[in-house]
Amino acid sequence: MTNYKNPWWKNSVIYQIYPRSFQDSNGDGIGDIRGIINRLDYLEDLGIDAVWLSPVCKSPQDDNGYDISDYQDIDPMFGTLADMEELIRRAGERGIRIIMDLVLNHTSDEHPWFLEAKKSRDNPYHDYYVWRDGTEGELPNDLRACFGGPAWQWVPELGQYYFHQFSVKQPDLNWENPRVRREIYDMILWWMDRGIGGFRLDVIDQIAKEPDLGITNNGPRLHEFIRELSRETFQKGDLITVGEAWGATPELARRYSNPDGSEFSMVFQFEHIGLDQQEGGSKWDLAPLPFQKLKDVLDKWQTELWGCGWNSLFWDNHDLPRIVSRWGDDGQYRVESAKMLAILLHGMQGTPYIYQGEELGMTNVRYEIGGYKDIETLNLYKERRELGYAHEEIMKSIYARSRDNARTPMQWDDSPQAGFTEGTPWLKVNPNYPEINAAGQMKDPQSIYSCYKQLVRLRKEHPVFVDGRFELLARESGQIFAYTRDDGKQRLLVVCNFSGEPADSGLAEEWKSMELLLGNYPDSQGDRLRPYEARMYLQKCRQQERV
Repeated sequence: MTNYKNPWWKNSVIYQIYPRSFQDSNGDGIGDIRGIINRLDYLEDLGIDAVWLSPVCKSPQDDNGYDISDYQDIDPMFGTLADMEELIRRAGERGIRIIMDLVLNHTSDEHPWFLEAKKSRDNPYHDYYVWRDGTEGELPNDLRACFGGPAWQWVPELGQYYFHQFSVKQPDLNWENPRVRREIYDMILWWMDRGIGGFRLDVIDQIAKEPDLGITNNGPRLHEFIRELSRETFQKGDLITVGEAWGATPELARRYSNPDGSEFSMVFQFEHIGLDQQEGGSKWDLAPLPFQKLKDVLDKWQTELWGCGWNSLFWDNHDLPRIVSRWGDDGQYRVESAKMLAILLHGMQGTPYIYQGEELGMTNVRYEIGGYKDIETLNLYKERRELGYAHEEIMKSIYARSRDNARTPMQWDDSPQAGFTEGTPWLKVNPNYPEINAAGQMKDPQSIYSCYKQLVRLRKEHPVFVDGRFELLARESGQIFAYTRDDGKQRLLVVCNFSGEPADSGLAEEWKSMELLLGNYPDSQGDRLRPYEARMYLQKCRQQERV
């Protein structure tokens, strides 16, 4: 059972794998579970404690596996259930737990439940989904799907619409139906019996939708459903559970991640991720990053969850562009800015997540529109062309925001296809792989990989990373992001120049009596920080009482 006072995941670092793009083992150009098994030595060397796998369950792959047709089987493109069980076992031998990505808000329209649901209104599975009576062409309301188009799909043989918040092939489950919830709980317990280490719950804040009222997330019964889910499943094992909640506030996050374990271990919240877009616009409507607001948002989440909740720390994931291209400098200062962003994030309170390739400083890509595979990207291009946007303007947004930026194959070495496959990769490899790859960086003590490896180790060695209270420094600076963490025994100081120009930190007195733990330049001295310079200092054996 979970130790809620000192759970294992608080001083752990989690590595996210997008299986399709991590390592191909059979030459078909698609990453697979056997490929992950073959790379376990790499993950062990990095020092991470758990691997979060993006979906590997059986799926038609309309949305890259987030449209599940069988929760209790593995998609053949990734391997077999036996492969999955072997991965769990062999990772466990290295002290690495496997976290599954579960999509509980919706299924594929090819799931047996939905195939039955469409047969008749009297079918026992019909009420597993969300239906509304209507007339063809007259939608129940004007709700839009996240991937474009209306959120309602007409089924002529039933004379009804079904509700889908994402692709038309992803009908929403009806969590109001207790039989749906029981089916889900039994499936989760089945995976727990197979030794799974935890679950990441995709768009979990949308399960209590009220479409007639226009409510798609944070519905009135949300926390009731989550507490029941936790009680019936997660609390019966020593798991890590992560709720993805795009609409979370610190107040909501305190409920999601209550230290009593009644809901989840932690929450994925995205307030910082939406800062560099035009107000009132979508993620495709680009705007400069408001640095002061970034500091304020991260400060808020650090201070308002302290002692009463737990956060996930991340810059990248399978849905987001590469952070070094987004908020760093993927040209002249790629190495320095990638390390700075890592040091800044890993010194904070919460569980850090490293998305595959982030530890190498992998960058965004620029394909012709025909080179993209992501359904969201292709729909965006089609919709905006129909609205009269210029091709060049749309492509600028795609270069910056397409989910395919994160999904290019992992860059292992400088051999053909970056060592990812011996075949033709499902998505083109980023052309910069000869310069940016794991083989080169693992041998270099000054590489981005080596910096991440040190950060993983430091988190395990110093309790202040877990328990220290956060205090933002240099709040008004337009270049410096600095903070301290203090647990009464140790004091951590992180100072970062978040710009490509030199900057005076004004904090030399702060670190004068401290030990330099880590810096992103070979030598770190003086108050003036070089472009994207970051330093992490530690002061030990302090006996003062916590204020």
